Amino acid sequence: MTPHRLRSLIEEVYQGTLDVDTAMQRLARFPMEEVRDHEQVVARLDTHRHVRHGFPEVVLAQGKSWQSLQQIVAHLLARPGSVLITRVSKKKRHRLLERFPDLKEERHARCLYREETSNVAASGLVAVFSAGTADMGVAMEAALTARLLGARVMTHFDSGVAGLHRLLSAGDLLAKARVFIVVAGMEGALPSVIGGLVDKPVIAVPTSQGYGASFGGVSALLGMLNSCAANVTTVNIDNGFGAGYVAGLINRAGGDS
Repeated sequence: MTPHRLRSLIEEVYQGTLDVDTAMQRLARFPMEEVRDHEQVVARLDTHRHVRHGFPEVVLAQGKSWQSLQQIVAHLLARPGSVLITRVSKKKRHRLLERFPDLKEERHARCLYREETSNVAASGLVAVFSAGTADMGVAMEAALTARLLGARVMTHFDSGVAGLHRLLSAGDLLAKARVFIVVAGMEGALPSVIGGLVDKPVIAVPTSQGYGASFGGVSALLGMLNSCAANVTTVNIDNGFGAGYVAGLINRAGGDS
């Protein structure tokens, strides 16, 4: 249930063009819908999420059985609006695409989605930077998520601190973006560099890319948490989705400024 559809439903009842019983039928699965495998409840979908947050519930495919996952996706696709499924393994992506041809794939981000194109922001811009090519998967997950939340998104990949001229070549993007997502592994220095160049929020995303002493992204995480740039805030390791979601909300809250 989207805010637009809920408002239209209320207006129809108010104007007398829709009877109360029919309206109740349309709200039968609002604000929650149970997904069952025989008698077992495998999920309780939050159908009120779009009304509260401006975006429907997102599915984390990781850890879910095929049976549960495909049932959840089927219920989501039965309703209008955007759908986002993250952390989908290659095998499950292929099976879901075969069963649900309306879905699109962002292979590097390990995501499947259906996009509601009418929700694109008229202003504002989310810029997504990655330090290295190895960080692109997480960066693309962030970019896709922000775009599905209605943001205009531009990317600048492979711009790490080992060659700062690669970052400085994005001067126009650094000057005009409203929110920055900066994805980096290894020592995680890039968010601090960008934070020192811009006067906008910088969302730092540590990745698990790096050699042994990076400890699967912990080194980058700690470096970002200890950033001396006051406009830098940090999400969890490899959490491109979380960064993209928050960036989309910040961009939306910025209005036309």
